[in-house]
Amino acid sequence: MREKTASGSLPVPANYMNAQSAMVGVRGRDLFSTLRTLAFQGLRQPVHSTRHLLAFGKQLGRVMLGDTPYQPNPQDSRFSDPTWQLNPFYRRSLQAYLAWQKQLKAWIDESDLSPDDRTRAHFLFSLLNDAFAPSNTLLNPLALKELFNSGGSSVFRGARHLLDDMLHNGGMPQQVDKRAFEVGGNLAMTPGSVVFRCEMFELIHYKPMSEKQYAVPLLVVPPQINKFYIFDLSPEKSFIQYCLKNDLQVFMISWRNPDARHREWGLSSYVQAVEEASEICRSITGSKEVNLLGACAGGLTIAALQGHLQAKRQLRKVGCATYLVSLMDAQVESPAMLFADEQTLESAKRRSYQSGVLDGGDMARVFAWMRPNDLIWNYWVNNYLMGKEPPAFDILYWNNDNTRLPAALHGDLLDLFKHNPLTRIGGMEICGTPIDLSKVTVDSFSVAGINDHITPWDSVYRSALLLGGNRRFVLSNSGHIQSILNPPGNPKATYFENGKLTSDPRAWYHEAEKKTGSWWPQWLEWIQQHSGEKRESVFSVGNKQYPAMEASPGTYVHVR
Repeated sequence: MREKTASGSLPVPANYMNAQSAMVGVRGRDLFSTLRTLAFQGLRQPVHSTRHLLAFGKQLGRVMLGDTPYQPNPQDSRFSDPTWQLNPFYRRSLQAYLAWQKQLKAWIDESDLSPDDRTRAHFLFSLLNDAFAPSNTLLNPLALKELFNSGGSSVFRGARHLLDDMLHNGGMPQQVDKRAFEVGGNLAMTPGSVVFRCEMFELIHYKPMSEKQYAVPLLVVPPQINKFYIFDLSPEKSFIQYCLKNDLQVFMISWRNPDARHREWGLSSYVQAVEEASEICRSITGSKEVNLLGACAGGLTIAALQGHLQAKRQLRKVGCATYLVSLMDAQVESPAMLFADEQTLESAKRRSYQSGVLDGGDMARVFAWMRPNDLIWNYWVNNYLMGKEPPAFDILYWNNDNTRLPAALHGDLLDLFKHNPLTRIGGMEICGTPIDLSKVTVDSFSVAGINDHITPWDSVYRSALLLGGNRRFVLSNSGHIQSILNPPGNPKATYFENGKLTSDPRAWYHEAEKKTGSWWPQWLEWIQQHSGEKRESVFSVGNKQYPAMEASPGTYVHVR
C-alpha cells in the first residue's frame, strides 16, 4: 500500500506503466488520438475550459505577487535544491509549474469525459508535465552551478553526451558508466562451471563455499527478459554466494539471447528447458527432487512447469518453489493499457513475428517511461545539463544489458495479460497438458516489492493465492529489483509479513507486521527446512555424464 502524501502537497507523478505495458507498447498514434480528444473537449465545453483558464490566471497572479500556495511533494527530488525555495525567480517558476499541474488535473477531473478518457488524459499529461518541468532546462540551478564551477566546459561535455546518445543509444540518455563493469570480471564472479549447454540455455553448477551442503539442490530460473547475473553482482549483493555460504547446492540457468532463428520458442519451450535442467540437477546431485526459484517471468515458468508435472503425476520431483516478483494472476490495472485494444495487441504480435524477436532495447525504453523522472529526466539533467558522466552502478549496468524475447514467447505473454488463463482451471495448456495451479501442492515462498511498478505487489499476492500447498508471502520495502537484492546488513531493509493469507491483499497488508531487516534470513530458514539432510561437500562440479566445461559465467551471458 502506498503511503499517503503530505497534506497540501501534490503527489509524486504516478507510475502509469508496468510489465504488461512493456509487452504491448504504446503507439504514438494512440497518444495523438487522446491529445486530439482533449482538444475537441476544450472546444466542446468552452465555459468549462474558460473557467479553469481564468482560475489558472488568478493563481498565476498570486504566484507573481510572491505567494507560495503550493508545495512540491517532499519525495520529488527534482526540486530539492534550496534555490527553488529561496530565489524569487525560481520560486515563482516552480509555483507556476505546480499551479499549472493542479489546474490541468482539475480541468480533466471536472470534464464530462468518460472515466477511461479521463484516465488516458491523466496518463498523457503526466508524461508531458514531467517533460516540461522547469528542472529540465539549462536554468536548472544545479546546471548553472556546474556551468560556473567548470568554467563553461559542462555545456560542451553535455552536448557531446547528447550527440553520442543520439548516434549510439537511440536518443535515450545513458543511465550507467558501462566502462566500470565487466561480466566475469567484477560481476558474476562466483566460482563454478557450465555443466550442460543446448541451443536454449547453459546450466551452471557453482562450487561449494561450505564444508557441508544440503542434499536437495536449488535450481535458479532467471527471467527470460534479462540475464541471470542479477543474482550474482558484487559479492556483498550476490544472492548466489549467500546461498552457497549457507550450505545450499546451487545451479543456475543462463538463457541464450535469442535471435530471429528462435522465433518459435514459446512458454512451453522454456518449460521443457527448465524440466531438462532439473533432471540434470537430479542426476548430478543424486537427489530425488529439486527446489525451484524463479524471478519475474522465471517464476511464471516454474509455475507452469509444476502445473505440467502435476498433470503428468510427477510433481514429487519438486521439493518447494520460491517466486520472486512473479505474476501468474495477470490482472494488472494500468492506464497505459487503456490504449491497448485488440488491434494494438495483434499489431504488437505481428511486429515481433515479422522480426522474430521483441528487441530488448524497445522494452527498455518502455520500462524507462514507466518512471521517467527517475530513469530519463534524472539522467537528462546529469548527463546533458550538468555535463557529468552517468554513475557506475552495477544494478543499472545489468538493467542496461538488454536481451531479446522470441516472438512466440512474446505472444504467449500477451495472451497471458489478455486472457489471464492461469486463474481458471485448464485455462492454459503447457506442452499439451492443461494447467491447474490449485493442484500444485508444493510449498511456496513468494516475495513482492511494495514500490514495484513492473509487477505490482497486489498482483503478486493474488498470484500466490492461486497455488496449492503451504504458502508464505513476504512484502519487501523496495521496488522490482531492490526487493530481491536486499541482503542482510542493508540498513534500510524492512519487510511485511502476515501468516494469514486472505483473499484481499489490502486487508492482508493492514494486518501485516512490519519487520526490520532483510527477508533473506527468513527465506534461508524456510528453504533449509525443505532441503533435506546435510552431507559432506564435494568440491568439484558436474559428474561423468555432465562434466565441467567453461568456467562461470559461461558463454551465453556475453551474447549481445
